[in-house]
Amino acid sequence: MEETVFTPALDGLKLVKSDQGELLTKPYLDVCKMLLPILDKFGAAMGVVKSDISGNISRLESKYSSNPSRFNYLYSLIQAEVETKTVKSSSSCTNGLLWLTRAMDFLVELFCDLVEHQDWSMAHACTDSYGKTLKKWHGWLASSSFTVAIKLVPDRKKFMEVIGGTGNIQADMKRFCTNFSPILKEIHRFLASVGLDSMKVT
Repeated sequence: MEETVFTPALDGLKLVKSDQGELLTKPYLDVCKMLLPILDKFGAAMGVVKSDISGNISRLESKYSSNPSRFNYLYSLIQAEVETKTVKSSSSCTNGLLWLTRAMDFLVELFCDLVEHQDWSMAHACTDSYGKTLKKWHGWLASSSFTVAIKLVPDRKKFMEVIGGTGNIQADMKRFCTNFSPILKEIHRFLASVGLDSMKVT
């Protein structure tokens, strides 16, 4: 069977919702985790992004593991914090989900740029996708760090060869963006409904 690095995530996306259409905690976090090996292919350039994603996944997984039946649905993690008025705590699951979703926005935008702009360099694609997503939530220090990191991105042609596998990488990348984007938008809508979709970092 022909596969690319996106194959596990594409398969995982089929399992993220219940029969009633509700987002399930563990399958959703599993899909996010499946993107980490792709970030590894960027080398040091995506080290901070990968660390941030891993940390937020771990925070949400830890809460889920404390009571899997209670936190089976992703939003139940947030609703529990709404009830205890802890959503705006920097160590809250709500904050973790917010920043995890923003990081996923960046990755989806980057993958879309790589599909739609075949002539762009990797640095150009990274800069564009960052500008459309994470940059508005980052302060000067975080933005400066990202600008430096972008200089370390690999050559686009080599990167695409490494992640290609035996399948059609362009088709898989596009399919992932198409299937994952609506889920991210849904999460943003939910976070906005509890008053937490505008937090910035310095």
